[in-house]
Order: sequence, then structure tokens, then C-alpha cells
Amino acid sequence: MATTFRRLGALAALVALPIAVALVAKPALARKETPPPPPLGLTAPLPEWRAPGGRLVLQGRAVPRQRLTVRAGGHVVARARAGPKGRFRIVLRSPGRAGAYPIRLNRLALGTLRVRPLELAAVGDVNLAVRGAADAWQHVAPVLRRADLAVANLECAVSTRGLAVAGKQYTFRGPPAALRALPRAGLDAISVANNHSLDFGREAFLDTLTTARAAGLAVVGGGRDLTAARRPALFSAGGLRIALLGFSDVRPLGFDAGPGLAGTTPAFPELIDADVRAARGRADLVVVYFHWGTELARAPNARQRHLADIALAAGAAVVLGAHPHVLQPVERPERGRLVAWSLGNFVFAANSPGTTSTGILLVHLALDGVRGARLVRARIEGVRPLLSD
Repeated sequence: MATTFRRLGALAALVALPIAVALVAKPALARKETPPPPPLGLTAPLPEWRAPGGRLVLQGRAVPRQRLTVRAGGHVVARARAGPKGRFRIVLRSPGRAGAYPIRLNRLALGTLRVRPLELAAVGDVNLAVRGAADAWQHVAPVLRRADLAVANLECAVSTRGLAVAGKQYTFRGPPAALRALPRAGLDAISVANNHSLDFGREAFLDTLTTARAAGLAVVGGGRDLTAARRPALFSAGGLRIALLGFSDVRPLGFDAGPGLAGTTPAFPELIDADVRAARGRADLVVVYFHWGTELARAPNARQRHLADIALAAGAAVVLGAHPHVLQPVERPERGRLVAWSLGNFVFAANSPGTTSTGILLVHLALDGVRGARLVRARIEGVRPLLSD
């Protein structure tokens, strides 16, 4: 009997042991199942700056389903809720006025957002067919590099191939090395919509497009066919999307792009209207660069005004022009809009009266359009623009 009781006692002890272990272990398991909530914060840094009204995206982690409030300079600019796993992505617009804005997410200080206009720099005709064109940028490059987006009209072919178009009074062709100097000087895009891009035929024109893009330049106003020629270049800076288009109203025979035919974009009213409207659907702001007007005329003609009206009515914020080789006025036809009728020569062998006066047009942009503009004046010596301001 005693042996039986000892065996029962041992069995009871074996049964009780895992129960005791389970009771001891249970609190530790409970602690592992409920980790502390993740700290509120961003997983991508706050951008250094945004244009007024520019798109701003805040991404990070919070407590699951946590209510979030974003303040800029003390004002509530967005409200949101974290997802079931604590992740959040808040898309908002930056304040409409320039300044420095402390950004807070609930009580967490995220940093300071600088709000300033996006700066567009625009210059006129660039002709690389003369000696010294590749080295002509030193004096103006600092201004172009500081801009967020810089554009020019390339008034020549760039190739080692092709023959000059027969019967044309002036034909211009520059070396590829000269074109590669443009992005180093600060240019981001060129328009080839003009009356010299095809001076050495379509083969040389296609070389121009290839060399420019290989150098890092966006190209508008011309392409392998009309569809490609009409395609806008799209840029993003400061939370704004900018679309750039080019059209030529000075059109030597055979220069126009067509179905399956390389060339430049003709400034037909129906194309301008359709292309600006389409670009406006893809971008916050549309900039249109025209080649138009009368050489050496100091004021725009009726045709320039007609084409500009079409572009503005279709939604363009900025209309730029070249071809007259002299400066024409910069006008603000309505709030948020600007027309620079002619930007004159820039890197160009200028020697006739008035053609040596030039400049860099700086346009300040926000979501609602043009906020301001100024012309940084320059003069051309030989082929080099030298700042005079």
C-alpha cells in the first residue's frame, strides 16, 4: 500500500510541474505578444523646399489607425489616419506664400520647409556653328545653373553628316562637342522648332536629337515623325510638374515633321490648341516655345499675337519666342500668365544693330502660374553673352 501511495505522489508531482511552468511562463509570453507601439515618425525625409502650392508627400509610421494632423506654420494643412499596420502616406499642397514653415505631425516637429517659387530660366537663339561656341558660356553659366529649369532655342544642326540644303541663304551646323557644353552650362532642355534645325538634311537632324539626348538635354519641337515632334518634355521640381512644348512658324519647305517623316513641329493653330490642352492634363504648368515673328522687328506682329492667344486660351502659363534676333517686350497679359515675344540672340555671332542686346529671362512659378519675372541683361561680344546687370 505504501508503495502505491509513493507512486501516486510522484505522478501528481509530474502533472503539477508543467502546470507550474506554464503559470510562470504565461506572463513572459504575454509581454512578447504586446510590443510597445512604434514611435511616430517619417520614413522619408522632409524635402528641402517646395514651390508655392507644390505637391508634398509625407510617409511614415504611427500607431495603427492613429489620427494624424499636419500643421505648417501653425495652420492645419492636412488630416489623415494611419493604416491598420501603422503606415501612412499623406499627400498635400505646400503653403501658397513663400517663406519658412515649421512642419509638425501631431506634436512631433518634422523640420522646416522652405517655400519659394520655382525658377525658370529662358534664353534665345543658340548657334553652335561658329568658333568659340563651346566656350561661350562661362559668364552666364552660374545664372543658368541656379535655375530649377533652363531652356534655349538651338538654331542649328549638330552633326558631322549631311549636305547643306540647296538654295538656302544661311545654313548652320555645329560639332557634337559644342552641344555637350550646354548641359554643363546649366541648360536642361532645347527647342529645335526653328528654320535651321534641318539645314543639313534629316540625317543630320536625327543626329542632333540623338546627341542632345545623350548629353542629358530634353528636346522639344521636333522628332522622328510628327507624333514624336509634338510630344512634350515633362519635368518635376519643387513639387510642380512642368510640360514644355515647341512650335515653329518659320518653316522652310521640307522642314515640317509628318507621318513617318522627321522634322519640326509646325505652328498650326489646331496643333497648338490640342497639344497645350493635352500637356495641361499631364502637368501643373505648360511652357510653350515658339519660333516666330519678323527678323529685327522690335515689336510682335499680329501672327505672333494670334498664336500666343491660342496657347494661353488652351492653358499655357508661359509663352516664349525667338527668331527676330532682337529683344521684344515681355508682357503679362493676365494674372498668372507671361509672354516673352522674342528673347533675341544668346550664343550667336551677332553683329547687326540691336542683335548684341540679350539676356536671361527668369520666371518665378507657382501652382497658380507666374508670380514674377525679370530679365538679367547681357550683351554679346563675338559669340559670348556677358552679363551687364
